[in-house]
Amino acid sequence: MNNLFDHIITGHQTDKPSKKKPIFPVNARLREYLMRYGREVSLPVSYQDLLRFTYTVPIKDAMGNDTAWEKVSYDLKEWEFLRENLVRNYAILKTKGDMRFIDHLDVASIDFCYFGNSQPFRIRIINKFNDNYDHYYIKQADASRIYGLELEHLLSPNRMSYFTHYSTLVEEHIPGIPGDIFIKDYLNAPNTNQIRLAKEFVKFNERCFIHLLGDMRAYNFIVNITPDIMNVQYRIRAIDFDQQSYEGRKNLYLPQFFKENKPFVDIVLKHLNRESIEQYQAEERTMMTFRLASSRYRMKEIVDIMINDTISKPDKIEQLKQELGAHYGTDVFDKAKTMGQLVKIQMKQLLGTSLKLVPKMKKHFDD
Repeated sequence: MNNLFDHIITGHQTDKPSKKKPIFPVNARLREYLMRYGREVSLPVSYQDLLRFTYTVPIKDAMGNDTAWEKVSYDLKEWEFLRENLVRNYAILKTKGDMRFIDHLDVASIDFCYFGNSQPFRIRIINKFNDNYDHYYIKQADASRIYGLELEHLLSPNRMSYFTHYSTLVEEHIPGIPGDIFIKDYLNAPNTNQIRLAKEFVKFNERCFIHLLGDMRAYNFIVNITPDIMNVQYRIRAIDFDQQSYEGRKNLYLPQFFKENKPFVDIVLKHLNRESIEQYQAEERTMMTFRLASSRYRMKEIVDIMINDTISKPDKIEQLKQELGAHYGTDVFDKAKTMGQLVKIQMKQLLGTSLKLVPKMKKHFDD
């Protein structure tokens, strides 16, 4: 197998993610899984409740440009219901339903994003005592997005906080600097350690490809900066999981191929040689294997459910298995009939060497 970055200079995006991906319903087996692991809870406000707004006002950025968000307004009766119960939603998300602290919290605003598949609402919660605020999101529950959240929770270094309730999905806000803003304001700043950032982009690229998380353009991930004893460390985190295992084109699962991410790719090419790239890829695969091993039974459950679920279209499944087979020079993907099967084979293909360190986990992937 060639190193993923071997052809990065000539690599280019010949296809784009689907503009409108269908919402895939949560089936009975996935619902049981969510209930078993405490993800399915009773929520006082649903996505449908938030759709009863009366009008919207476009939200502009600091430069006066339109954004994809609009501030929504409700009549008085609806607003009073939402103010009280959106705070309760927040308590469920943040304190497992402990309502002792809700009296000093309030809803500062509700915003709606018409762009994107899940058409989310962004809820701003404010502390009335000190004006500190936080956000969370209410979206349409989409099975492929839930699989993405679960795989990120189990395989990445990041823990995901979210809940479902029938057709409603509630997610915490993931703090960080959006990738496109980081490129503009931070990437070439004098105090940015581009070598460490390049290393992190290689690892992020690897994580996305291993569990087939697509459409990681710069505005769909954030960059965290952590001061360290010797300079700083960086962590790139996905914040959008709509394109989990849906598209047919292999390159859509590799952040390196999006033109929006070219500045990150440029610093990889500038600061890292082939051996360094391979080292960082191997490090990430090893860490993912140990994470996988620590949650192997839960991992087997979610992958088995995913294998028998419909989260893409037959033509996209056929295209992806052909492109992955060509990429690796193997026919092991030919037997796959679902996206879940492709994810399982893909993980075995990339984590195979590391899986030998964990025989019990290797057995799960051989079944």
